[in-house]
Amino acid sequence: MIYPITVYGDPVLRKISEPIEKDYKELEVLVENMFETMYHSDGVGLAAPQIGKAIRIFVIDASSAAEEEPELENFKKAFINPEILERSGDPWIMNEGCLSLPEIREDVSRPEKIKIKYVDENFNEYIEEYGGFAARVIQHEYDHLEGILLTDHLNPLKKRLLKGKLSAITKGKVNTSYRIRIPGKK
Repeated sequence: MIYPITVYGDPVLRKISEPIEKDYKELEVLVENMFETMYHSDGVGLAAPQIGKAIRIFVIDASSAAEEEPELENFKKAFINPEILERSGDPWIMNEGCLSLPEIREDVSRPEKIKIKYVDENFNEYIEEYGGFAARVIQHEYDHLEGILLTDHLNPLKKRLLKGKLSAITKGKVNTSYRIRIPGKK
């Protein structure tokens, strides 16, 4: 099932997400549907708030960056109840986009490395370290679970310059190749 993408202005994008319990109904189906939605929307990551669910899960498939970072070959994972334990390394800037902010791309500075604890779909626990593009995507999706959007990383002037575009997004006045859920509409 392909979910519509929740866009800027919907309160769920500003909520801190709740942990998922081991007995969460149809978790495997949710993970499968999140990957399907992400691929359909041409994303490399998707967090539950972006499909209207304030729960702590995101999915990533960073294998598209394997040409530049060979270790990302077949990098496809679900991160459930993640907790970033450590951020390190030099901050680096990269141009980021977000399915919940269609037609907006901005330079965002993030630390180059992270250490993260999470469980997979079978509730096996992992503590892993990532760098480069994987660390960036994980931090971006993790932000969604904390109610943070990429625009929150911008300076006040840049935010003011985006005000018109953000207003248009909340009204659904954007062109996307995927279905969106407009705030306040069912």
